[in-house]
Amino acid sequence: MKNKILIADDEPNMIWALKRALIKEGYEVLSVENGEEAVESFKEQESDLVILDLKMPKMDGMEALTAIKEINPKVPIIMITAHGTTKVAVEAMKVGALDYISKPFDIEELRVTIRKALEYKTLNDEVRYLRGKLKEESSQIIYQSKIMDDLMKMVHRVSPTDATVLILAESGTGKELIANTIHESSNRYKGPLVKINCGALPENLLESELFGYEKGAFTGAVSRKKGKFELAQGGTIFLDEIGEISDAMQVKLLRVLQEKEFERVGGEETIKGDFRVIAATNKNLNEMVDKGEFREDLYYRLNVIPIHIPSLKERREDIPLLVDYFIEKYSKQMGKPKMSISKSALEKMMNYEWRGNIRELQNIIERCVILSLGLEITVDILPNDIKNASYTMSSNFILPEEGVSLEEVEKSLITQALERTGYNQTKAAKLLDITRHTLIYRLEKYDIDIE
Repeated sequence: MKNKILIADDEPNMIWALKRALIKEGYEVLSVENGEEAVESFKEQESDLVILDLKMPKMDGMEALTAIKEINPKVPIIMITAHGTTKVAVEAMKVGALDYISKPFDIEELRVTIRKALEYKTLNDEVRYLRGKLKEESSQIIYQSKIMDDLMKMVHRVSPTDATVLILAESGTGKELIANTIHESSNRYKGPLVKINCGALPENLLESELFGYEKGAFTGAVSRKKGKFELAQGGTIFLDEIGEISDAMQVKLLRVLQEKEFERVGGEETIKGDFRVIAATNKNLNEMVDKGEFREDLYYRLNVIPIHIPSLKERREDIPLLVDYFIEKYSKQMGKPKMSISKSALEKMMNYEWRGNIRELQNIIERCVILSLGLEITVDILPNDIKNASYTMSSNFILPEEGVSLEEVEKSLITQALERTGYNQTKAAKLLDITRHTLIYRLEKYDIDIE
């Protein structure tokens, strides 16, 4: 689509010259003779760019600038000023003008200024769109369970700080959504959120991706490239699958976290960092430290604020909400009326193990919406694994007497599991069919003394 440019100038010859040059460039051009007409024209149909002469009858350029900015604060405006009125032009930029050019000016100078202004608008539009998507994603944390409510309270307490966060969770539980929420709720929300999957790249590529490289640093390095840490300046860097990095990379990452400085590959310039670090892993870093597979000093640098995301089977009360959310999402995406799910199909889903967590649930719902011939998801279109699922609590556990709260029941089961396994947390978690991280969370929650 052609960019629309609105020109306001009271000199007919200037209007004619500008229109002729800009139409040649492929722009759609609308012209008016004064500021008042410019404001009215912009109200009727907003343009991508406005060019205002400073001196015009009825309403001058400064007044028109202010009025147009009230309609749309984001529209780029270029001021045309007479020779010797630079001071006024600077005042216009303080009010909201993006740039100015002085008469007499070269038409090529105007072309370059317009091109830069439109590029600036495009970048601003993209940033607003991406921020909107991030906020939309962070608002998609669907829950009603107590364990998730506690987690989100922790997230919102931690977000305004600059503390390093370590997200511990199984795959498919929403680590990236939590990272998005922390960034968007932080004081760095205006800065970038830069993401990298540390497990997806070999060591040599990971180093250049994280720290960048200088021209000629290696074969194929034809120009300087900024790394993820440098791109995250003023914002947040999200290091996913941090448990996958090599010993050598652990040493380099430790230095970045300690000193907040680094060098590009093949470079000598030390770059000071201004970023927050959020890391995530589905591995047990504590056990990796015990086995010598992960540096203890790096673990403590990362583990300033640990956040444990429960698996889906540990928050089963959220499944109906999530099912409803994904049904609505995919019904809309596929142009169908919103579907529903039968009670028996939902019961089957409640009884399923969900080893792939929310990602698996999302994929199953998408498949069911596609395959359903009617407006209800029924048991017959569920995968066989879900049809045959039967989740039951181990019969070996002894329940407390009637009349006690659910929390007391849970505390009793945890205590029995610990006693049965000799207070081995890993074995107790396995017996309870929960992760070790969740067990630790509940030990703290119920103040259970493992000594």
